[in-house]
Amino acid sequence: MDKNTITGFVLIAALLIGFSWYNKPSDEEIAQQQRVQDSIANVEKKKAAAKQVADAAAAKAYAQALATDTTALFHEVMSGKATDVTLRNEKVELTLNTKGATVQKAVIKGFADRNGNNDVTLFDAKDQQLKFMLAGKETNLVTSDMYFTPSNVTDSTVTFTAATANGKSLTISYKLGKDYMLHASIQANGMAGMFSPNYNTIDVEWTDKCRQQEKGFTFENRYASLTYHLTEGGTDYLNEGKELTDETVEDNIDWVAFKNQFFSAVMIAEKDFGKNAKMTSIPQEKGSGYLKQYGAKMKTFFDPTGKQPTELEFYYGPNDFRLLQNVEEESKFGKDLEMQRLVYLGWPLFRIINRWFTIYVFDWLTKLDINMGIVLILITMLLKFITFPLVKKSYMSSAKMRVLKPKLDEITKKYDKPEDQMMKQQAMMAEYSKYGVSPLSGCLPMLIQMPIWIAMFNFVPNAIQLRGESFLWISDLSTYDPIIEWHTNLWLIGDHLSLTCILFCVANVLYSMMTMRQQRDQMVGQQAEQMKAMQWMMYLMPVMFFFMFNDYSAGLNFYYFISLFFSAAIMWTLRKTTNDEKLLSILEAKYEENKKNPKKTSGLAARLEAMQKQAEELRKQRDEMERRKGH
Repeated sequence: MDKNTITGFVLIAALLIGFSWYNKPSDEEIAQQQRVQDSIANVEKKKAAAKQVADAAAAKAYAQALATDTTALFHEVMSGKATDVTLRNEKVELTLNTKGATVQKAVIKGFADRNGNNDVTLFDAKDQQLKFMLAGKETNLVTSDMYFTPSNVTDSTVTFTAATANGKSLTISYKLGKDYMLHASIQANGMAGMFSPNYNTIDVEWTDKCRQQEKGFTFENRYASLTYHLTEGGTDYLNEGKELTDETVEDNIDWVAFKNQFFSAVMIAEKDFGKNAKMTSIPQEKGSGYLKQYGAKMKTFFDPTGKQPTELEFYYGPNDFRLLQNVEEESKFGKDLEMQRLVYLGWPLFRIINRWFTIYVFDWLTKLDINMGIVLILITMLLKFITFPLVKKSYMSSAKMRVLKPKLDEITKKYDKPEDQMMKQQAMMAEYSKYGVSPLSGCLPMLIQMPIWIAMFNFVPNAIQLRGESFLWISDLSTYDPIIEWHTNLWLIGDHLSLTCILFCVANVLYSMMTMRQQRDQMVGQQAEQMKAMQWMMYLMPVMFFFMFNDYSAGLNFYYFISLFFSAAIMWTLRKTTNDEKLLSILEAKYEENKKNPKKTSGLAARLEAMQKQAEELRKQRDEMERRKGH
């Protein structure tokens, strides 16, 4: 990038900024636009509220009609008294209600919520609703309108029955497993004549307002998503940041999960949920106490004859990779559910790093029962130890370029005319080749570290083991660590300043200064000038990182800070232990040896040299053709 190019970019940027400023609306226009937007938003809210009220009124009227219509099928169960039935074990406590015969409250034990309570309430009756719907010949049955009679009640089992006087009944049975799995069975009795001959599905409608469980709304909201598993394999999810209503999933799915950062409610079907399920995910406003409004409308197998029940399973628990891996062992369906995909580990390359390295190391270190901050430091040290040979090799290549800089400066002085640029590059590549130096190897440290950095970017925010863990000044490694907080949400910054984010960004500036100084020591001519012009970009990046990572977890920022610290320490140590004079004498000896035993250059340097020679030959041919045309 030469000076003209940089000047062009600066002029274009100035033109765009000036044009934007010139066309910026006045304060009155902005206020008017805001009033119009607020009016539209209020109208939409009123419409939505009116529709909700109308739907609720219609449902209530329908339920009242069924309750008062003594000729209606299942009239006997359309009125009654709602009572709670609680299933519990050491991991969860689930409250079911006789009206609807579904779970209305799920409490996950052993995990403190953001208010300091000992257990996490995943949802309760006002947040979540699940109903099963059957379309009969004469009437539709909706379980949420029916009052069931409980029986076989223990801490782990309950059977709900809705029966008519003429012997027809619908039974929903539940059995709570040892951990977080709840098995459900829906079975008809004497109901075959109510439906058409080919009727074999039951409609499932599930809605939930996903609660905010962590301190950082923005960060947690980023990891809250409606996720589902395709029967043919693999998972997909609705975009976390968009408002999506009744999105169609064209393929069969095994399960659907209403997921937040560290906990999920999952519904699994033995016979799959059929094609064209409708999924909804609507982001909620900060301060509402909720992250998303989820919804799923699906169909699954149903046998009206009652010979075969509809089998479902529910998971109400933490997003723990190893725990979710073992869910299949507790499941009775024998499917490859891949529920560990609820813990997002990144794109394929980064998922491989996390899946087959990071998780195993993390598991091993956590078994030592040491502080999670120490675990992050040890993981960083191990990664630096593994990558050290490559980093050292890369550094030594850069050091060779540094000691050869005086020779390259002579080439720069020799070919100082604009038309000699190709010859200069060719001569420099030949010089590198003589001494066995690759000019591109200095980029390796960044190339080596980037996949690991990105892999940890995906792993740390999803590691539930960091949740609630303190280290030094950090009270919770899974969320931000504020040194200053305020109530107003400022653009780009938010409502706080995170100390670990500041440390990470400062460390990034210092590390950038160190690497730029090293690169300047090995660059010659125009490269060095371009490096000076690009310095501001290297300083701008940490500033951009601050705005990006201020809301991120302290654990992630702390890892990046420690990683940069060790990287800087390694580079400083290598620089102090490298004798430039000795290194130059080794290169000179190698050069003399190559002169006595000339051999054809190979590798990247040889290919670059050949390409430059070819380009130079083409340039000469073009110049010759233009010269002949001139005559």
